[in-house]
Amino acid sequence: MRSHYCGEVTEELLDQEVTLCGWVNRRRDHGGVIFVDLRDREGLVQVVFDPDRAEIFKLAEHIRNEYVLRMTGRVRPRPEGTVNPDLTTGKIEILGLELEVLNAAETPPFQLDENDVNDDLRLRYRYIDLRRDEMQQRIRLRNQVSHYLRSFLDSHGFWDIETPMLTKATPEGARDYLVPSRTHPGSFFALPQSPQLFKQLLMMSGMDRYYQIVRCFRDEDLRADRQPEFTQVDIETTFMGEDAVMALMEEMIRGLFKAILNVELPNPFPRMDHCEAMSRFGSDKPDLRIPLELVDLAEVMKAVEFKVFSGPANDPEGRVVVLCLPGGAALSRKDIDGYTDYVGRYGAKGLAWIKINDVAAGREGLQSPIVKFLPDDVLAAILEKTAAKSGDILFFGAGNATTVNESIGALRVKLGLDQGLVDRETHVGWRPLWVVNFPMFEKAGDGSWTALHHPFTAPATMSVEAFKADPGKVLSRAYDLVLNGTEAGGGSERIYNMAMQNAVFDILGISQQEAEDKFGFLLTALKYGCPPHAGIAFGLDRLVMLMAGAHSIRDVMAFPKTQTAACPLTSAPAEVSSQQLRELNLRLRKVDVDKSKMDKGSVKQ
Repeated sequence: MRSHYCGEVTEELLDQEVTLCGWVNRRRDHGGVIFVDLRDREGLVQVVFDPDRAEIFKLAEHIRNEYVLRMTGRVRPRPEGTVNPDLTTGKIEILGLELEVLNAAETPPFQLDENDVNDDLRLRYRYIDLRRDEMQQRIRLRNQVSHYLRSFLDSHGFWDIETPMLTKATPEGARDYLVPSRTHPGSFFALPQSPQLFKQLLMMSGMDRYYQIVRCFRDEDLRADRQPEFTQVDIETTFMGEDAVMALMEEMIRGLFKAILNVELPNPFPRMDHCEAMSRFGSDKPDLRIPLELVDLAEVMKAVEFKVFSGPANDPEGRVVVLCLPGGAALSRKDIDGYTDYVGRYGAKGLAWIKINDVAAGREGLQSPIVKFLPDDVLAAILEKTAAKSGDILFFGAGNATTVNESIGALRVKLGLDQGLVDRETHVGWRPLWVVNFPMFEKAGDGSWTALHHPFTAPATMSVEAFKADPGKVLSRAYDLVLNGTEAGGGSERIYNMAMQNAVFDILGISQQEAEDKFGFLLTALKYGCPPHAGIAFGLDRLVMLMAGAHSIRDVMAFPKTQTAACPLTSAPAEVSSQQLRELNLRLRKVDVDKSKMDKGSVKQ
């Protein structure tokens, strides 16, 4: 129906006739001449309708925004002084010779150039929201990223293999989405949280190198970088260890950023042990663009009488840290109260601080409610450890180590962003990092062990005896790729030995019967010649979000869900008929629901 896309018409086509199709982005009537900006996915082009062509002009008078048109016209230069350098088509316009209205449009619920449209309204009319140039570019970027990753993996001998969407519920850290079976009454499929077990089985099948760009499902509370359904670039390979996998994935990510963003990432990517990342940044996904670091004060605070600090300093599970913000003494009390409220979201009970008005004046140059509780030698040690200068401010975190790390680690990032401390020059603002040598296990609130990654991650030791002697000290062969403070991907070497897999289940409190019930097919497969294998999965949505400079993965997905996992566009989830429930042998019971916390279209029963 067309000869060109709108955005492809340039001065190279001067004096030629073109046929275009698209939406009316804007219509303007200037003294009897009608201008229409016609839009498609490739851009805008200006079309002029002259009153000399009365029939066409009369039709053009009645078109409105978002009408769908097909038109033929002659390409000509724009008049002097009207060139638009911001458009690829900005040097030309098209004189309309023929016009056909393919479809009219009602006035849309919002204009495409509006900036303050409610998110729920955008999602309810997502097909209109997706017409915005920003969204078109993000979906285009997503396509380019997917295409590059597929091409790279294809060229390195990986096979694209599909794994099942209807599978068995397995514990992977989040609730499963369950699907009732009609043919097996009382039984349920689960939608996969990841293809983890199937890709390991493919390695046992001799497929050697596998990948899949696959949808995954997790029924969990949502955040800016979480959705109930998301996309992974899932990768697995045999006879490769962690160093080889990381090296190959680095090559892929470096090539991706060069091809799509023309950004040169470092070669090789730096690596950091998990314990160092937690110590210096309070996070296993540190944003290295921010120069602030946590300084441990446990030894300094052990003997002070101020129990807020000495208590955690003498507790094996406690931590006391300080964070120095250069120039932070200029912060107002209102600013400090705001940061106190912020760390409270992460469980902190307060935020102690000291303003350094004059470092040379000792105690007299310090301003804070807590200075009176700290001896001179302790204050001097704090100033020395932080290298604080006049005009700085110190923020303290004390308490349970996990809470301190989460709260002060988050404060570090917020201060860096709020105060403009982010280094945007190094590698054009990109700081990739491999975080390695994770603990194999971590303690849950009830004192039991949980797997820090998943129960199929290989430990650094292959000795079952050493492994079981002190699980808390065992490291894993896991590795996460962090980009600017966001985990872009994570993987590990896998357990391929039956004795080691059983030992891991034992430490996690998974009985032999439970292991057989949930993972029997995997355990059986381990008996028949399982090769060493390793892999990784990248969050495609997160990766595109980072590359697009978006704030949420919703901004790079065509049809995302809301914060309550609802779809305003289709009003899903929704009730189903009694007939469908009977076929599935299901009966609903009434439940009380706080409707104020539900989006339109959420479950009512």
